[in-house]
Amino acid sequence: MRVSPYGYVAANPSARKNTDRDTGRDTVRDTGRDTGQALVDIGFGADGVVLTVTLSEDTEHSPSHITEIQDRVRKWLDLDADAVAIDAHLSRDPSLAPRVQAIAGLRVPGTADPFETAIRAIIGQQVSVAGARTVAGRLVLALGAPLQIPDPEITRLFPGPAEILAAPDDLFAMPEARRLTIRRFAEAVLHAAVDLEVRSDNPVAEICARLLAIKGIGPWTASYIAMRALGDRDVFLPTDLGVIRSMERQVAPIDPERWRPYRSYALHHLWLA
Repeated sequence: MRVSPYGYVAANPSARKNTDRDTGRDTVRDTGRDTGQALVDIGFGADGVVLTVTLSEDTEHSPSHITEIQDRVRKWLDLDADAVAIDAHLSRDPSLAPRVQAIAGLRVPGTADPFETAIRAIIGQQVSVAGARTVAGRLVLALGAPLQIPDPEITRLFPGPAEILAAPDDLFAMPEARRLTIRRFAEAVLHAAVDLEVRSDNPVAEICARLLAIKGIGPWTASYIAMRALGDRDVFLPTDLGVIRSMERQVAPIDPERWRPYRSYALHHLWLA
């Protein structure tokens, strides 16, 4: 199994540590609980994914809670995708078939924390991955709650919307317009104007519409958030520079519509080309 490194290995100080493509670490907040944390270690081996979860002392240790964390990790790593069916569908396009064959079973990474991923997407607008990682790391170190699980590498959680709103301006090493966008988004999440939990009464399309209503969030950012944070597996980013360059190298014409409903997987194949 191969999880695309785009998103999955975007490490930053303290909140997350990824050493290579065969291992990963992240923190998980308890949802619907006042307290509780989990440190998740993931290893990819010949027999599949090995998951090690360490819970803080104030975290519920019931089997149902462990199952809940497992389910979140399955979504994070896209483990329930039918990789055989997806590869077969994308391979029907001769322009994409060699790439699918070279990286069979590619998964699209999700997230352990939709809010964190959305903030990272906004920070990363028109800056390098390294630059965005540095800015996010500063936010974590300055605002993140301490991890209640002793660990030599990860010491803090990614800050929540209230912490982002309370942060001083000088902590955001970015243009003013982007800082204001981050604050507007955090305020929308804090006051439930934007709900990042996908449900039957809160579909991806509705969430994206609310994101696009926030000044400073455009189609690229909303679509990226839909793919990474909301689990939309039919996202395509036609204006993405990496996608444009990859498609320009193709001799045969490319029609992304042929890749529906799995355009997110095709997108990652283009990024990896």
